[in-house]
Amino acid sequence: MRVLSLFDGISAGQLALQRAGIDVETYYASEIDKYAIQVTKKNFPNTIHLGDITKWQEWDIDWSSIDLVIGGSPCQGFSFAGKQLNFEDPRSRLFFVFVDICHRVIDENPKMKFLLENVRMKKEYQDVITQYMGVSPIAINSSLVSAQNRYRLYWTNIQNVSKPIDKQITFKDIIQDYADERYYYSDIVMDRLDVSEINLTGMVGYKSKGKEVDKCGTLLARDYKGMSNQQYPTIKQNNRFRKPTPIEYERLQTFPDNWTEGISSTQRYKALGNSWTVDVITHIFKNL
Repeated sequence: MRVLSLFDGISAGQLALQRAGIDVETYYASEIDKYAIQVTKKNFPNTIHLGDITKWQEWDIDWSSIDLVIGGSPCQGFSFAGKQLNFEDPRSRLFFVFVDICHRVIDENPKMKFLLENVRMKKEYQDVITQYMGVSPIAINSSLVSAQNRYRLYWTNIQNVSKPIDKQITFKDIIQDYADERYYYSDIVMDRLDVSEINLTGMVGYKSKGKEVDKCGTLLARDYKGMSNQQYPTIKQNNRFRKPTPIEYERLQTFPDNWTEGISSTQRYKALGNSWTVDVITHIFKNL
């Protein structure tokens, strides 16, 4: 199979294809974040990097050879967590570039399969994407295959895609037994963190009213900026409080441990927050 991955990130799609047992002959990746590219080069050195998606008409590839086009176009204009500028946001307008590329491929190869991922959004925005993609999305929460609540929409012409069976993975299942001192909160952070409701070992703090939390909330790319409110994940361990480690973020996104090793912790958090939950994509690709 020859694959074209747009907004490739840290190549979650490539890992998912591998897990699904799909033989990939050629994998083209369009990505501009240098740290994400570094991670992909480490894990999949044979990836053919194409660069900026807006320059796609300059790419020297055989469009007729592409069997699968995948991507998660930037979501900032659609997300309920953002300003909801919808298609006026220049990042979210990149969706139309994704569409143009799909049309380019399908003109050469009508049997081409595609997968587009995006966040939960207003129905009016969702309907626009559905109109262009020609299929309705399937909604899948990553909580079915991981310890993270991550509700996403998937538009695909891959047949017979259903929701995965619940693996019943909890946050306790992915917590490391040991975390380096740098991940524990400083006295300055503790002064502005309300931990009165976080009283159980291995608990994630989301104003949880003293109840144990089974799932982490949605990881965000902006988590790398640090804890700005009570929605930021907080773990109580050894009677102290800390943030999740990069490895715990990898586990929440169902990557192997140390997948993103080699870049700074800050960039690891950002890349993982931007990425897909690998096992959700694997579940979809098993229908290829």
